Formats: sequence, structure tokens, C-alpha cells
Amino acid sequence: MISARWLEKRKPYWAQLETLASPSASRKGIARFSHRELQNLALLYRQVAADLAKLREDPSSRRVAEYLNQLLARAHNLIYMGRRVSPGGILPFYTRTFPAVFRRTIDYSLLATALFLGGALVGFLTCLADPAFQRFFLGQNMTETIEHRRMWTHSLVAVKPLAASGIMTNNLTVAFAEFALGIAGGIGTIYLVLFNGLLMGVVAAACWQAGMSLQLWEFVASHGVLELPAIFIAGAAGLLLARGLLFPGNLPRRDALVLYGGQAGQLVLGIVPILVVAGIIEGFVSPSDFPAPAKLSLAAVLATLFSVYLASAGRERQA
Repeated sequence: MISARWLEKRKPYWAQLETLASPSASRKGIARFSHRELQNLALLYRQVAADLAKLREDPSSRRVAEYLNQLLARAHNLIYMGRRVSPGGILPFYTRTFPAVFRRTIDYSLLATALFLGGALVGFLTCLADPAFQRFFLGQNMTETIEHRRMWTHSLVAVKPLAASGIMTNNLTVAFAEFALGIAGGIGTIYLVLFNGLLMGVVAAACWQAGMSLQLWEFVASHGVLELPAIFIAGAAGLLLARGLLFPGNLPRRDALVLYGGQAGQLVLGIVPILVVAGIIEGFVSPSDFPAPAKLSLAAVLATLFSVYLASAGRERQA
């Protein structure tokens, strides 16, 4: 049983931690603490955690244990809250952090690209060898639309805002799914990348057989130069997560997951505005009656700007 003398001896330390972790201190953030206060906070946090462990062994001290548990929760939030994130921090992330992380992990993006292209090649060749595969994969309605040499995208023109919203939602869902499924050893990520490549290959083969290749690439080009690389980067994020889980190297598995998972999260966060822009273009520009040269020119400009951004943004700051 915990003695009253021990409780009286420990209460001043609990009061000190309660002062440091008060609501007013939490609102100001840990950055306002002096060096001495930070040392005290760390020391008191460990001591009170040890006190709580001792109190939990005594059923009669349950009420005191609940008090210390709440106190430690406040202190934990204060310690791990870090510095407050200001809206101005978003700009440095997209101008420096995201492109730098992309360059450090570019091998994973290249691997995701290779998987996508491999799936596209398989889909294209299978569709040419077995026309029934096209109908099975695309469905009867879309197959008949292509056979009649009509693009299935004309319906987007009448509902542009709704279409753009739906496209953005779908693209973001696919990207986050590719990232999240990396925790399954990368199997889910690889499946999604291959499946999307396979679908692209089947559609390309179907349009090629119907003499509609120009219409297809005219539609895909202007938004695809942003959307497809973003999907590849999302695939890279899933593969990074799988790397931390399966191949931690010299790091403990937990630390490897923190390292590679952090990079993966930064990649996924970085492609969100890219997919938003791609969805707007796909909903408003790609299915429009703009001439093909205009769409292809837009695609070339966007591809150039995006490539320069990923290749050079933040390099001066790093140097």
C-alpha cells in the first residue's frame, strides 16, 4: 500500500508538472519555454510516469492514479506538439521539402513508373491478341462506344464542375490507397499500380484498333502529364512504406518505419495540389472542343514546368 508520507513527498513534483503543463502554457507552445524549464519538464515527465506506474499497483490509489494519468496526458501533448505550424509553413514545404524528398527517393518513383508501363504493355498486347479481353475488362457499354468511334468523355462537358469534383476525389482516393496499402508489404500498392497500367493499356489498344488514338491522347495529354506522375509518386510512397516494414536495414524496424513512412507521407501530401489541378483540367479542358494542338501545347508546357519544379526547386536552399 502507498503510504501517506510518500504521497506528500511526491505532490510538490506533481504540482510543478501541472504548472508547466497548464492550459496557458499549452496555448503558448513549448517554444516559449526557457532551457531550464525544458529540462525540468523532461525530468518531471519521467518521474511522474514512474510514480503513476507505482500507483497503479495499489488498487486503493486509483483516484490519484487517474489524476496523474490526466496530468501526464497534458504533458505528453505539450512535449510532442512541437512548435506550432503556421500557414506560412505550407509554402516552404512545397517549394523545398517536397521536391527534395522526391529527388532523394526518385528510385521508388521510377520503379512505380516501370510497374505501370509494364502493366500497360501487358494490357495492350493482350487486348490485341484477344479482342474478348477488351470487352471483359472495359465492359459492354464502353466497348460499344469505342467501336462506334465515339469518345466516352463527351458526357463530362455538360457537368464540368461535378465531373471535376468526382475526378479529383477518385484520383486522391487512388493515390492514398496506393500509399496506405504499402503497409501490407507493398502487395496492394503493386497491384493498384499494375491494374491502372493494365487499364491504360487496354484502353489504348481499343482506341488504336478503332482508329481513335489521336482522340485518346488528345484527351489524356493535358491532364495526364500531371496526373500520371502524381500516381507514380503515390506508388513510390507505398513502396517506401513497404521498404521500412520489410527491409529496415541497420535500423530497428520501428525506426525504419518512422524514417521511410515520414518520407512517404511527405510525398503523398506533396501530390495533393497536383491531383487537384489535374482534376480541374480533366473536367474542364480535356473533354472540351479545344483544338488538339492547343491541348498538346498545354500538356508540353505543364510537363516542362512540372519537371523543372521537381528537378530544381529547393536546390539553392539545400546548398
